[in-house]
Amino acid sequence: MPQDNSVTQDVFHANRLPWLTSQAPESDVVLSSRIRLARNFRKIPFPNRADFEQLAAVLQLTDGAIPAVADAAHRHFGRYAMDKLTKLQREVLVDKRLITENLVKNPQDRVAFLADDASVSLLVNEEDHLRIQCMRAGLDLEQAYALASAIDDAIEGQLDLAFDEKMGYLTSCPTNLGTGLRASVVLHLPGLVYTRNINNIINISQQLGLSLRALYGDDKEVVGNLFQVSNQLTLGFSEEEIIGNLKSAVTEIIAHERRARKALSLYMKEHLEDGIWRAYGTLRYARLLTEKEVLTLFSKVRLGIDMRLIKEVSADCYPEILIGSRTSWLEILAGTENMSSGELDKLRAETVRRALAAHPGEGRQQA
Repeated sequence: MPQDNSVTQDVFHANRLPWLTSQAPESDVVLSSRIRLARNFRKIPFPNRADFEQLAAVLQLTDGAIPAVADAAHRHFGRYAMDKLTKLQREVLVDKRLITENLVKNPQDRVAFLADDASVSLLVNEEDHLRIQCMRAGLDLEQAYALASAIDDAIEGQLDLAFDEKMGYLTSCPTNLGTGLRASVVLHLPGLVYTRNINNIINISQQLGLSLRALYGDDKEVVGNLFQVSNQLTLGFSEEEIIGNLKSAVTEIIAHERRARKALSLYMKEHLEDGIWRAYGTLRYARLLTEKEVLTLFSKVRLGIDMRLIKEVSADCYPEILIGSRTSWLEILAGTENMSSGELDKLRAETVRRALAAHPGEGRQQA
């Protein structure tokens, strides 16, 4: 059985995630792709109805299946018991999208098995007994599903899963019935936001059975122009149909976003470039930055990089800045949770400046 926290402490301290990179398919618009499978064990109540003895039984069963999972995934897994982690460590894993907030609400008998490259998470006793999550950079749903499916097959070869011939896989939430599959893609859509076409895309997505929502912020204010689009229904559709429908919709959104960027460069060129360079200057030289400021400003800088208006810095710094803007990661970096807002803003600005300096573009030579 994997030992608790057997993955290096870099899972908390690392400022990069291997599946979050600019060197991936359609990465000028698509940050990452995720496949998540919900599975439950037969004859054991769902986690919201199970007692502690039953939750512990789920955990014991999963522990026994991890060696087979590791073989199927060709990865080593570390075992992270939620009740053994500090509140700050749990927050870092949530901010890195390696675990969910639901997993940490009641930490007892909740465990995350994390692959050594952070591309796979197995969440035990979240809404379902098992949540298999696989991440890939850019638009790569097929490879993410292939890995998730291999892991699922390994688990099913070891354990008796709750499955009905008519309903498919039985899940805690009715919307996951059937395949139990939730596919999602994170998109950077500044063009559609600035041209005020994003609401049209949201409405069309709903008509296609998809959900498009802000990754940060809320319905009133989107922070960083980052959105997550995912399928809403699983019952009555095959895995291939769900993934194909989502990929087709994402491909259309990518085309709309690129057209919006082109329109901005044609009809608002000076205004666009001024906003991009002001944002770059602020990030490059600011001594105090809030989390919201970093996400908002770097969205403009990333747009400038992708449109080749800014050549002084590479898009490779974007993942580091996304992680480095989060308060939880900065507190882990500093080794204390007792930082004032001013201290956090100072450290955040320093982190952003280092990331920009560490990834020079073709227009700036590295010192």
